[in-house]
Amino acid sequence: MSRPQPDATLVTPQVLRAWRLPEPTGGKESRGSILVIGGSTETLGAVTLAAEAALRSGAGKLQVVVPSKVAPHVSIALPEALVRGVPSTEAGAIRADSAELVTDLAQSASAVLIGPGLADVDEARGLVEALLPGLTGPVALDALALAAVTADPGCLHHLAGRAVLTPNPTELAISLHADPDELEDDPAGAARRLADQTHATVGLGGATSWIAGPDGRLWEDESGGAGLGVSGSGDVRAGVVAGLLARGAEPDQAAVWASYLHGRAGELLAATVGRLGFLARELPAQIPRVLAEVDL
Repeated sequence: MSRPQPDATLVTPQVLRAWRLPEPTGGKESRGSILVIGGSTETLGAVTLAAEAALRSGAGKLQVVVPSKVAPHVSIALPEALVRGVPSTEAGAIRADSAELVTDLAQSASAVLIGPGLADVDEARGLVEALLPGLTGPVALDALALAAVTADPGCLHHLAGRAVLTPNPTELAISLHADPDELEDDPAGAARRLADQTHATVGLGGATSWIAGPDGRLWEDESGGAGLGVSGSGDVRAGVVAGLLARGAEPDQAAVWASYLHGRAGELLAATVGRLGFLARELPAQIPRVLAEVDL
C-alpha cells in the first residue's frame, strides 16, 4: 500500500475550476501549435493516439514527425496534421540524426511532445539529446524519450521548469535507476525525487496518479479505473498534457488537468461500454466532454 501523503492536494472538479485553463481568444494560432515526435513502423498507433488527444484537449494546430516510410499513413489517419517524414533505421525507428531535420518545427511550436511510439533506446536518447539544447519549452517527454533523462537528469535544467515527464511506474523506476519493487510503497515520493532531479513536473500514471512539481508541490488523482490499464492509454495521457501546454497551460497545471481528463474519460467509457474492454482510441473523443463537464 502506498504511503499516505498528507501534503498532497486531491484533484477534484472544484480544484480544477479554481485553476482555469487559458481561454482561446481567436483562431487556431491563438490555441497554440503542438509538435508530436515519435512512432516507428511497428508503433505508429502511439503517435496517432497522442496527436488526436492533443487536438481534443484544445490545441489549435497539429504537426507530427514520424519515420518517412509510414508518413503517408499518418497523413491519412490525421488529416488535420502537417506530417513530416524523417529517416529511420532498418528496424523502422527514427534515427537520432533526424533531429536537424525537425529543429525548425520544434523551435516554432508552442509545445513539443517527444516519445510516443519511439523505438530503439539509443536512437531515442540521441534524438532527444540533440533537440533539447535548442528548445526553450514547453516540452513533454514520454516513453523512450525518457532515456535522455535516465542518462542525465540535468538535461532539462535549462528549461527552468518548462517541462513535463509522463512516466508509467516502470519508466519512473528506470529513470531513477531503481528497482520497480522499491518504489511500490511510495510512488509519490519517487515522483518527487525525479521532479527534484530534473527540475521538471512529473505526471506519474497508475491506479492512483501522482503529479509532482519541481517546487515540491504534490497532487493526487484518484479518477479513472482498471479499464485505463490498456495499450495506448498512456499515449493519450501524454497527448493531453502536450495539448494543454500548447494552449498555454503551465506545466503543473497541464499535468494535473491531463491526469483528471484522462481518468474521467475512462470513467465515462466504463459507464457506457463496460468497466473493462474499452479501447485507448475511444478516450480522445471523451476529452471535450470532460472539459465541458468541468467547465459547468
